[in-house]
Amino acid sequence: MADLTKLAPQEVWSEFEAITRVPRPSKKEEKIRDYLVGWAKEHNLEYKCDATGNVVIRKPATAGYEGHPTVILQSHMDMVCEKNSDAAFDFENDAIRTRIDDGWVRAEGMTLGADDGIGMAAALAVLASATVEHPALEALFTVDEETGLTGAFGLGEGMLTGKYLINLDSEDEGELFIGCAGGVDTVATFRPMVTPAPDEFEYFRVDVKNLLGGHSGDDIDKGRANSNKLVARLLYELLPYGLVLNRFDGGNLRNAIPREAFAIFGVPAESAGDVCERCRVFAVEIVEEFKYTEPNLQMTLGKIEGVEWVLDPVTMQSLVGALVGLPNGVLAMSHAVEGLVETSSNLASVKFGTDGIVVTTSQRSSVESAKRYAAQTVEAVLRLAGAEVAHSDGYPGWTPDPDSHLLRVTEQCYEKLFAAKPKVRAIHAGLECGLFLEKYPELDMVSFGPTLRGVHSPDERLEIATVQKFWDLLCAVVRSL
Repeated sequence: MADLTKLAPQEVWSEFEAITRVPRPSKKEEKIRDYLVGWAKEHNLEYKCDATGNVVIRKPATAGYEGHPTVILQSHMDMVCEKNSDAAFDFENDAIRTRIDDGWVRAEGMTLGADDGIGMAAALAVLASATVEHPALEALFTVDEETGLTGAFGLGEGMLTGKYLINLDSEDEGELFIGCAGGVDTVATFRPMVTPAPDEFEYFRVDVKNLLGGHSGDDIDKGRANSNKLVARLLYELLPYGLVLNRFDGGNLRNAIPREAFAIFGVPAESAGDVCERCRVFAVEIVEEFKYTEPNLQMTLGKIEGVEWVLDPVTMQSLVGALVGLPNGVLAMSHAVEGLVETSSNLASVKFGTDGIVVTTSQRSSVESAKRYAAQTVEAVLRLAGAEVAHSDGYPGWTPDPDSHLLRVTEQCYEKLFAAKPKVRAIHAGLECGLFLEKYPELDMVSFGPTLRGVHSPDERLEIATVQKFWDLLCAVVRSL
């Protein structure tokens, strides 16, 4: 592991390195929650936990700031747990293996957890500081942001008393965020019959791998390939050859663009040669199609010994057809905010299990009616294919307030520090801010952070130089409030 404590600002990097040693998968935040409680006790600070698992650590105002409104520093405890298939790593027990690479901090074949470990680290550094002047502070650490916003949904009564909330979960230095998309998951289950695998068939495994993946909100407009879509497209082209399907597996998380997928299938022996040639041509076509956005894309085909069973033909054709037909990627751009994705859908994962074949998708939009329509479109395709379909409760968007006092203060601090104007934006990714507003409608909020790239994928990396600017801005805003 790299020694991150030698990087500047040391107070932030020291906290971040300690956080990387604590396992914190979504829905399994017990260890990081215990760490935060222990940290609060060690620093003699008041803390509170709610029934959902969220933690608030409070620090009184420094001299001269006692009459000022309380400021909330908000981040989330959990991290996306994605790794390369050849990486030996246990997210529930192992410390993240970090390295420094040409101005960036990365992890070795897995997600770094800077989303949102660096936000947590900055909040703890402010709480620990003896030199940063500030009003009363409440550092809120929520659980399960990545897989359901459970912490924000279940935030306990009386956990917050502040007027201003600084969300520390953004990924572009120099940009201030004042709005975000809402989202909903649409999950389908196919209940297949299985039959013995036919004789005189040859069986193959096709793999798609080495895709960039990324965040299904931030990266959905970058033209990246979806591994589930690519495998489904190939299978659809092979249907006329007498295809039978044994397995399809791809993707893991609802909010990550899937990077890897595979299928195991068979074709009549007399068609095997033609099928292999069609697969070869398709692989060449796909590499060409995505040459500008997926430079490392690989599609491979290998012959296997055989399988015991295959899906019944009706379910197979329905599943493959649905996966090809599902909307995926950007569905609409915003007419209100230039360059902002308004509505999108992500075909996140396909999993074969004992209870059926589960297809998980997620829809996002900054327009509530458009979000509902996108989910209905996905539902309609899946129902026509014979699947059982359910939607999650979803979460609201955060409507921008360009007249925000906190925004003005943050803009002024940025210009004074860096002699440049920050960009003020809304984001297509989901933040917890919309849910906080439902519980505390008087909150004034802004979100900013250092620069992260490759979030929700093993290519996740944190730009070292921007952490200093993030820290300087955070301290300046806290002082100015």
